[in-house]
Amino acid sequence: MMSSWSGVLPTRRAALGIAAAALFGSAASASAADGKLVIGLVLPLSGAFADQGQHYESGIKLFQKINGTKVAGLTVETVTRDDQGPGSGDLARRLTQELIVRNKADLIIGYSFTPNAMAAAALLTEAKKPAVIVNAATSILTEKSPYFVRASFTLPQLASSLGNWAAKNGVKTAYTIVSDYAPGVDAETWFKKTFEAAGGKVIGSARTPVTEMEYGPFLQRAMEAQPDAVFAFNPGGDVSIAFMKATKERGLQKAGIKLMVTGDVVDDNLLPAMGDAVDGVISALHYQVDLDNPANALFVKEYRAMFGAGAVPSYRVVQGYDAMALVYKAVEKTGGNLDGTALVDAMKGIKLDSPRGSLLIDPATRDVVQNIYIRKGGQKDGAWRNIAFDTIPDVKDPAKAP
Repeated sequence: MMSSWSGVLPTRRAALGIAAAALFGSAASASAADGKLVIGLVLPLSGAFADQGQHYESGIKLFQKINGTKVAGLTVETVTRDDQGPGSGDLARRLTQELIVRNKADLIIGYSFTPNAMAAAALLTEAKKPAVIVNAATSILTEKSPYFVRASFTLPQLASSLGNWAAKNGVKTAYTIVSDYAPGVDAETWFKKTFEAAGGKVIGSARTPVTEMEYGPFLQRAMEAQPDAVFAFNPGGDVSIAFMKATKERGLQKAGIKLMVTGDVVDDNLLPAMGDAVDGVISALHYQVDLDNPANALFVKEYRAMFGAGAVPSYRVVQGYDAMALVYKAVEKTGGNLDGTALVDAMKGIKLDSPRGSLLIDPATRDVVQNIYIRKGGQKDGAWRNIAFDTIPDVKDPAKAP
């Protein structure tokens, strides 16, 4: 009796596929028929990481202030949803579905955190809707859906650049402290790989909860190992402020141990809260507020016109700005065709004249190729700043490099 049903009833996976096809079939883009380009924004706008979502929104609004709200004859409409930060993958997926089905979004910009992007990946593939990753920095993300395109960075880009630089500049031993989720593992893996390939040695490591606020015990163990340097990554915001203050309180650098971090830990926007804890800290990042190029001069000028003469844009603002620039350029290339596959194909190989410098979307990986800047914390114009002193040009994600 059981065998008589073979080949008649669909498997559970096939059934889900049929259901998804039915669901998204009614949500297909109207293309230019209604004269609109609808962009869904999935960002953290509440909770401990609410400032991150506000920065991406600021970048998107700034791009539209400079470039207008029409592209290829279409009026651009944004619809924003709050995914509440890390650990809310189910919510991020539901909001993505809602934007596509109910709001008829042609594409998504968003996903500050890797778990949220991971949760939405299969849905985006079923719906054939592009999603421009505004921040989530785990290398493997673009392999989880052919509709993901990254406009931010990957942790391997930053960590590998810093590991190689450290070994070539007198650091012989290091201890790593990273947040225990995919980006942290990426950072730890690629710092160690390039640091040791260039002659250094990682002599200890620790992984901390994503929302950890008490770093004293981790730093104590690191100091007891007596490395030349500590390398660290954590997800920004209040967590990074707590980490940096703890390094000052524990006297890490006074003990003769260098502190090296991925640049998101010492985001320019967080420096007022960190104060002299950033003194001497070496970091690697893809944006530097005082970069000397025409695109950055315009970006900073217009940002300060919106937010005040002393306002300092974070790299997250730049990522929101560039995500929107990428969408506009792709829609221009398709002549207003909003088919998801056509838009992703248009994004491949796009070059942007970004505030961060030259930016290329690698056509093979849909990942970003960009400069990485090595910086040191210090005083400039009476305030604490990250001061760039070295540039590593055109860095690909090493996890995908041939």
